[in-house]
Amino acid sequence: MHSHSTHNNGGDRSGVLSLAWAIAQLGWIAGPAVMLLFSFVTYYTSSLLTDCYRLGDPVSGKRNYTYTDAVRSILGGYKVKACGLIQYLNLFGIAFGYTIAASISMMAIKRSNCFHESGGKNPCHMSSNPYMIIFGVTEIFLSQIPGFDQIWWLSIVAAVMSFTYSGIGLALGIAKVAATGTIRGSLTGISMGNVTQAQKMWRSFQALGDIAFAYSFSLILIEIQDTVKSPPSEAQTMKKASKISLAVTTAFYLLCGCMGYASFGDFAPGNLLTGFGFYNPFWLLDIANAAIVIHLVGAYQVFCQPIFAFIEKLAKQRCPESYFVIKEFKIPIPGYHPYKLNLFRLVWRTVLVMLTTVISMLLPFFNDVVGILGALGFWPLTVYFPVEMYIQQKKTSKWSSRWICLKMLSMACLMVSIVAGAGSIVCVILDLKVYKPFKTTY
Repeated sequence: MHSHSTHNNGGDRSGVLSLAWAIAQLGWIAGPAVMLLFSFVTYYTSSLLTDCYRLGDPVSGKRNYTYTDAVRSILGGYKVKACGLIQYLNLFGIAFGYTIAASISMMAIKRSNCFHESGGKNPCHMSSNPYMIIFGVTEIFLSQIPGFDQIWWLSIVAAVMSFTYSGIGLALGIAKVAATGTIRGSLTGISMGNVTQAQKMWRSFQALGDIAFAYSFSLILIEIQDTVKSPPSEAQTMKKASKISLAVTTAFYLLCGCMGYASFGDFAPGNLLTGFGFYNPFWLLDIANAAIVIHLVGAYQVFCQPIFAFIEKLAKQRCPESYFVIKEFKIPIPGYHPYKLNLFRLVWRTVLVMLTTVISMLLPFFNDVVGILGALGFWPLTVYFPVEMYIQQKKTSKWSSRWICLKMLSMACLMVSIVAGAGSIVCVILDLKVYKPFKTTY
């Protein structure tokens, strides 16, 4: 494993699998504590957010259909533009992160089989580019399926797949701990023998960004809430759902992260599944990696659909007369309702997917950049806007104890975002020193 992936984590940061790496930077005390803290903050602010779905009255108030709508109707002004920009940048960034992660998993399958056939003699170095292109082409086809709501089975598939791969990662971690009989790792995280003082600091900061990224679902919370049936009021349903899903995710994250750290100690890899090497049981790792790819194929669409919709709406407002933008051609599909083909949608979605693919090929160590995105998105989207909207919505008076607590929460999270961002930026700079575009091999 040469090029960029040696000093850091050649990992997929698709959330769960990078947590062992993050905990290894922070150690047994701070690691789990930070994770619990993030999940608490995310829960608290997402329950503030769910109150912003309807203006005024939670049952009959005017609805806000998207996150940006909520900010527009409650806060207004330049904040709307800032919020939209950050949200779409973040969704766009997730699309890259997923392209890279999927290509790494596809390669891992190919390599583990090639490694197995040669009896471990052939190191099987390969380029990730063809795999990114395969992923991109698949996404071009899928992106032509209009609408979030028409792919209800996607979320079920995604849930099953993420349980599959995290479960396998967890099981392998437990098996490894059981086999060696020791729990590795230390109370304060990675030891000075393996990294310098400065490196340890930057990596701890980057670990915060990683954990923040693992909790970045408030991005699409209001969009999801829009699909919930009422009564009972959507806010109640969503609060219950966020509570359950966060409790489950946190327990799961802690398990996977801690087991991974216990089995690898300081050398916890950026992607838990690549750390178990190409040895046995190699078919189990293949299943896990295949599950990741399937999950990411669907998840990519979930995060891209809001960007597609946004630009298409904009185009319709700007050019309401344009044949290219407006005209829908009906294409009959036997045994199914006709497919509506729209030229603008066809071209624009294809271009966006191609763009994410090309940039992924240019910057394949996107893991650091994902750390930046986690940091960039965490404070404004998960904390700042929900808190501000809540204060507006509930008319909380200035300097009341509630107002002070909310503002302090917001400031604390801003600090976290800043150090996490700085840590990730330093890691990108270090990566650029040893880097040749389009040439990355594993």
